[in-house]
Amino acid sequence: MIAIDTVPERLALAQGASAETLDYADEDLQQRIVDMTGGKGPDAVIEAVGLESHGAGGLMETMQTKLSATERPYALSQAILACRPGGTVSLPGVFIGPAVPAPLGAVVGKGLTLKTGQTHVQKYLEPLMDLITEGKIDPSFLITHRIGLEEGPEAYKTFRDKADGCVKVVIRPHG
Repeated sequence: MIAIDTVPERLALAQGASAETLDYADEDLQQRIVDMTGGKGPDAVIEAVGLESHGAGGLMETMQTKLSATERPYALSQAILACRPGGTVSLPGVFIGPAVPAPLGAVVGKGLTLKTGQTHVQKYLEPLMDLITEGKIDPSFLITHRIGLEEGPEAYKTFRDKADGCVKVVIRPHG
């Protein structure tokens, strides 16, 4: 697995999960991906960025009126350009607005399959919880902050601002 990001804490978490990491700001990103995959590109790419929540104010109406569909098209474009011909690009990220500029010519020319939609939480929750309970997987390495409910608003600001190494917050109602 290759993880691409620019937030140092996220890259460190991906490395801790045995992923090879790349910084999307690397000028030679596409070439590095091609080199890492033996000249083919990855069989599948997951674009899980979609619309980042920072600056959105938390309300759907605010996001639709203040953020343009072109807010962050680079992740989708990178996913399409990186994927090998005949591969699959999965888009579980949230997109808002009428369209996100993307290299659709590359999608058609490479014969890519696009898979979209929100993650089906109800379908996957029970089997994932079983794996956790059985000790087969341990997702706790993702948790960077544990807080009480009263600290929620400040923790959200910390997460939004990508401060203090904040990646995943667990809130306990009574501290």
